[in-house]
Amino acid sequence: MGIIMRTMSVFRAAAAAVVVAAATSLATSAFASPFFPFGPPNQAPVAQMPDYEATDEGAELPARFKRQIVDYRTTEQPGTIVIDTPNTYLYLVLGNGKAMRYGIGVGREGFTWSGTQTISKKAEWPDWTPPAEMIERQPYLPRFMAGGPGNPLGARAMYLGASVYRIHGTNDPSTIGHRVSSGCIRLTNDDVADLYSRVNIGTKVVVLPMTEQRASAATRAVY
Repeated sequence: MGIIMRTMSVFRAAAAAVVVAAATSLATSAFASPFFPFGPPNQAPVAQMPDYEATDEGAELPARFKRQIVDYRTTEQPGTIVIDTPNTYLYLVLGNGKAMRYGIGVGREGFTWSGTQTISKKAEWPDWTPPAEMIERQPYLPRFMAGGPGNPLGARAMYLGASVYRIHGTNDPSTIGHRVSSGCIRLTNDDVADLYSRVNIGTKVVVLPMTEQRASAATRAVY
């Protein structure tokens, strides 16, 4: 009789373990389902960035968007940045009819702007605090994100005056040459680091309107 009782006790313990394991598996799969896309409710949600997609820093840029010195006719002084919005280029005026040209991503439809600003602040691996206007449009965004490789501002940022706009990096080179942002100007991380090293606080930044087409027609690559 004692042997039978011990056997039944072992059987009941094993059955209980199976039930617990099954319940755990069901809970895990439930939290992984579309109803809980960010994990269990007691965990902080992972923010999805509308202007930032999967990283692919090894992606090859089209030749015209690679950093290069070009002929560039302008009345702007050396050291000035010119944003050619419609042609998605950024020019750093070098003088003597030359400029360093970078491929950029610009504001999507309805978010482009033009005018003159100055660089008011520079930051390496900047933190990101989405402005109130962006939070209102996209309330699921984080209120703050620390700087780092996953941050949508990328490796460097140059802040433009007192505006909400910046020239900044991106980990997604596939967005270069496209109208993708909420008004900020983006370069690859390599290019933004290069530009960052060449300009100072106070640098003049001229942003051309979407109707301005002469910039690309007036340039050709030097090397």
